[in-house]
Amino acid sequence: MRRLAVLALCLLAPPASAQDSSGDLARAAGDLLEAASIQLEDADSARDRVRALTQTVQAYEAGLSAMRSGLRRAAIREAQLRAQLESRDEEISQLLAVLQTIKPEETPTAFLHPDGPAGTARAGMLLAELTPTLNQRAESLRTDLSDVEGLRRLQEQAAAQLQLGLSEVQSARAALNQAMANRTDLPQRFTQDPVRTAILIESSETLEAFSSGLTETTTDDAGWTPPDFEDQIGALPVPVRGLILRHAGEADAAGVVRPGLLLATRPGALVTSPTAATLRYVGPLLDFGSVTILEPRPGTLFVLAGMGVSYGEAGQIIASGTPLGLMSGLPAETDGDALSTRGEGGGAERSETLYIEVRQDNTPLDPQTWFSFEQDG
Repeated sequence: MRRLAVLALCLLAPPASAQDSSGDLARAAGDLLEAASIQLEDADSARDRVRALTQTVQAYEAGLSAMRSGLRRAAIREAQLRAQLESRDEEISQLLAVLQTIKPEETPTAFLHPDGPAGTARAGMLLAELTPTLNQRAESLRTDLSDVEGLRRLQEQAAAQLQLGLSEVQSARAALNQAMANRTDLPQRFTQDPVRTAILIESSETLEAFSSGLTETTTDDAGWTPPDFEDQIGALPVPVRGLILRHAGEADAAGVVRPGLLLATRPGALVTSPTAATLRYVGPLLDFGSVTILEPRPGTLFVLAGMGVSYGEAGQIIASGTPLGLMSGLPAETDGDALSTRGEGGGAERSETLYIEVRQDNTPLDPQTWFSFEQDG
């Protein structure tokens, strides 16, 4: 009798809800990856293959990011359920022991009590009250166990989809590389003089000095009237999916302060033009590595530095969303880190960095006043 009363107090505590949407994101991400796979097949026959492949790579990146988030949430939920079940081991053992003594066809009054008929009646009344609670908690336990098993199966299936998606996005990136190499339809605004450019690079000690002398390295500038994007300032799409690692004017670990911001990105992430622009410069520069400088309108420059692969040539006019390159560190298809979900939402897996600087009449401006950084990296 005392044992049942103690168990009743434990069981009357409100159970944690097993209904959880942890797997919804992973399932939705699976749909995104399947749609991206179809896009990859269709891209081969697309009239504008570059545009089709660009959209495909971006679809894969969105799907893979969502899949990692879904896997992480599912893993966290599974760990929570397992911890709850482990903390209730004693309670569960007592529950099973009591349930085994109660046969479905027996009524509570079938038990005999040492105190005689009065004790038996009291025991029957207590058991009659406890039985629904016992059944309810047993059902809750079954649901929790079922959720753990379901989340584990979901993670196994999602991990397989993630591995396939990583393999297919690699194929899409390779195809995009080839399509960009074969592209010949971009209009040319001017021709860059390689000798003047080399002299400017050699004589420039800062990005400001290089930017101010860019116009002197061109010949046969035909001019270009860019579309008005004044109303887009502050809402321009970020060139690459990522998280802000360092803000404009914030010193790095070495104490160096730059007027641009630093984005932490995933290896191989696609970088695209936020707006229609002229490619002013594409190549290595100072200590920035590979640099692409866009001129969306006279006097305005977007400087992007840190890509592993760069597309295009100086003087070309490009449309909004045109691929500019890929970040370094393309993961191998069997790279275990590429499948990992650790650090999602932080920066542990965003091992590559893209530096973004905005200059107006050669004066640096805060990129956060130009771009919308609300997207998830």
